[in-house]
Amino acid sequence: MIYRRRPTPLHATRASVGIVWCAALGLVVLVSDHPIVLVGALAAVVGAGVAAGVGHELRRAARFAVPLALLVALINPLAVRDGLTVIARLGEVPVLGQLDITLEATAYGGVLALRAVVIVLVGALYTAAVDPDEVLRIFRRAGFRSALTAALATRMVPVLTRDGARLADAQRCRPPGAGQPRARRVAIVRAVAAGALDRAVDVAATLEVRGYGGARRGAAARRPWSRHDLAFAASAVALTALAVIGALTGAIAFDAYPALKLESGAAAWAVAAAIPMVALLPFADRRGVGG
Repeated sequence: MIYRRRPTPLHATRASVGIVWCAALGLVVLVSDHPIVLVGALAAVVGAGVAAGVGHELRRAARFAVPLALLVALINPLAVRDGLTVIARLGEVPVLGQLDITLEATAYGGVLALRAVVIVLVGALYTAAVDPDEVLRIFRRAGFRSALTAALATRMVPVLTRDGARLADAQRCRPPGAGQPRARRVAIVRAVAAGALDRAVDVAATLEVRGYGGARRGAAARRPWSRHDLAFAASAVALTALAVIGALTGAIAFDAYPALKLESGAAAWAVAAAIPMVALLPFADRRGVGG
């Protein structure tokens, strides 16, 4: 997954605000177990991805997140013995002992699965919409050389991925017979690794010529806050407030054990509806996002 600058309000926002905004979305998911709230957070993340033009990246992340979520939903009722409502008795299982499937463990497995999907999509949104170079510049004073190493790593991984994909395409295009056996995967890995080493030497020489790693560094230019910075910062504060206040007041309470207890009043629905509204509101102003 590669960051590309796009003409959207989130891409026009400074990296520090983008980090805080994505963290606020993640906080909503981590603070609440309420299924309605998690669905609201999922709607917010998907809507933000579409508005930021990174829907394709979110779909790719979902290919990993959905199988992981299904695995979590399957394992939780098998591993957790809590809950009063037994819906299946599987008898004696070696190592695990008496295995009873409860409604509560099954329901909470579904909640954990939904939470996993949203968390992965939030991470994908952050990766695709927040400039990694600007993120590293934020932490450059804490460790300039470490930031430079991380910058090189984040830039080289996508390049090596594309190199490997091109080599795999070339391998698939070769005929399987006529004295031209297909190359093994080891050959592709060897070729990619050799290309990575050559590329690393060239990059290191280029950086040395340009003076990277020196003791003196110029002061960073101060960038005034834009309307998009203020809008996403306010959205992050509002999302955090919704999550914290909802959790403290019990408006979004959900208890799976020992028996299911779900708060489904107007307050829970209001919080769930407010989350995507607050998260997507900064995307309404598209002035000054660039071309």
